[in-house]
Amino acid sequence: MSHRDLTATGLVAGYERGRPVLDGASLRVPAGRRLAVLGANGSGKTTLLRCLSGALEPFGGEVTVDGVGLAHSRRALRAHRQEVQLVLQDPDDQLFSASVAQDVSFGPLNLGLDEAAVRARVAEALELLAVGHLAGRPTHRLSYGERKRVAIAGAVAMRPCVLLLDEPTAGLDPSAVADTLAALARLQAADSTVVMSTHDVDLALAWADEVAVVAGGTVVQGEPAALLADDALLRAARLARPWALEVGARLRALGLLGDGPLPRDAARLLAALPDRPGVPT
Repeated sequence: MSHRDLTATGLVAGYERGRPVLDGASLRVPAGRRLAVLGANGSGKTTLLRCLSGALEPFGGEVTVDGVGLAHSRRALRAHRQEVQLVLQDPDDQLFSASVAQDVSFGPLNLGLDEAAVRARVAEALELLAVGHLAGRPTHRLSYGERKRVAIAGAVAMRPCVLLLDEPTAGLDPSAVADTLAALARLQAADSTVVMSTHDVDLALAWADEVAVVAGGTVVQGEPAALLADDALLRAARLARPWALEVGARLRALGLLGDGPLPRDAARLLAALPDRPGVPT
């Protein structure tokens, strides 16, 4: 896998002309980094990912890869989907084969690869998602969390440069969320750029290198701790400030936290607290 510069500029997009969901939205996907796309339900997160993947052609604006505009011809989209893969929120929208291995092999087979190459890609993808033990299992006998990871494995088997995930942790219990995030860490270590849409501000703060907040049809992109402490932006996006920033700011006001960036998750917050009450770190 090699990194590509995936960018959206001035997107006007939606599902009915004259009623855009996105209206002038711009986004740059930072190569090799973790990007969380945040917004309330219905804000346009999925619309943005669909435009980036080529699944939805915008009314205006442009998606580019390495500065070259994305054309919506069959040939151009086929090439684009080898570089950029979208995994939908509901895994049942993507799983349709009899077994896990057959489902994950679908994309590589359509690339015209020989049997040995397809087997290698399937094994690699299943290992990265920690679902190799499920290779022979029927897809209808998987748990919801397993189905989510198998759907991601199907995209990973295409060896994309950019992986777009629509709400990959939605509906999962804490253990399944941890498994999914561990899998995403392995994907990044294997040289994939990972983009996750979510409305979970706490998850975004702890996980992402950058965040992009979708509000009012546009996108504001930047460093997580700065954007997720911007109360005006959060109100416009119908989001709340992450608890770690709320608690960290209060502890600092009480003299229990020193200067520097506020902790972004529970482990870092606990590590930053003094050993004895009233003694700053």
